[in-house]
Amino acid sequence: MAKKRRKKVVKRRRKQYGSYHMSIRDYMEDFHPFEGLFRSLRSSRSLFIILGIVLTVMVVLVVALNYIVENYKVTNIYVSGNTHYTNEEIIDMVMTDGLSRNSLYLSFKYRNKSIEGVPFVEKMDVDIVSPDTIRINVYEKAVAGYIAYLGRYMYFDRDGIVVESSMEPSDVVPQVMGLDFNYVILHEKLPVDNETVFAEILDLTQLLDKYNMHADKIFFDNEYNVYIYFGDIEVSLGTSSYIDEKIIQLQYILPNLEGKKGLLEMKDFDEDTKNITFEEKNQ
Repeated sequence: MAKKRRKKVVKRRRKQYGSYHMSIRDYMEDFHPFEGLFRSLRSSRSLFIILGIVLTVMVVLVVALNYIVENYKVTNIYVSGNTHYTNEEIIDMVMTDGLSRNSLYLSFKYRNKSIEGVPFVEKMDVDIVSPDTIRINVYEKAVAGYIAYLGRYMYFDRDGIVVESSMEPSDVVPQVMGLDFNYVILHEKLPVDNETVFAEILDLTQLLDKYNMHADKIFFDNEYNVYIYFGDIEVSLGTSSYIDEKIIQLQYILPNLEGKKGLLEMKDFDEDTKNITFEEKNQ
């Protein structure tokens, strides 16, 4: 008799996946009702600190700005070295905006910097004397005279170099006539035969300034004899010999010729003859 095979029963083990269930006790231990409030307060406190710092800085800046405005306001301005421009014109060239009335601003604006590009002026410097006082030093170009050329007035220095071109004649230096040239180029020397004439012109104008005389015109003839014009008075000086002595005598003679018209002859004046004549002409 055949034996019956016993079925082997294999019990499959079921995986049991356990699930975690938080208990009420655990939940209560982890619950902090004021934590969000504390975090919010900490954030607000940081914000208040930042705002406080910003406001403090702004207050300090306003106080400092007010101090600078009140204590560095320019009330006294001195101008020196200017003859071509008035003091007011020089001040307007330096103080170009509203902030320029503050000496601290000017000290930064013109520190190690000169004002250039102004006609007839080599440069201008600004010195801060005190918080309310500045000094403007004007260094004008050494203009000896000017010539009329093609409707413009060309100004030259003692070397004969044309330094400026203007539509207006000058009341400071005289017009020079009689020089022979074919062209004029700005910043170049006037092409004349006798270049020493320019130094002679400057010396003559400086002598006239020294003795408070202002000539309207200076004329050179073909032999470079000098004629100076003061209104209706023509003064013949001749050559540059004894020019200092001639100008010294001229300062005493001119007041006596006021209102007259004629030729004052001084070309033969020297330390021996001192020959001076006046030929009056009809008005």
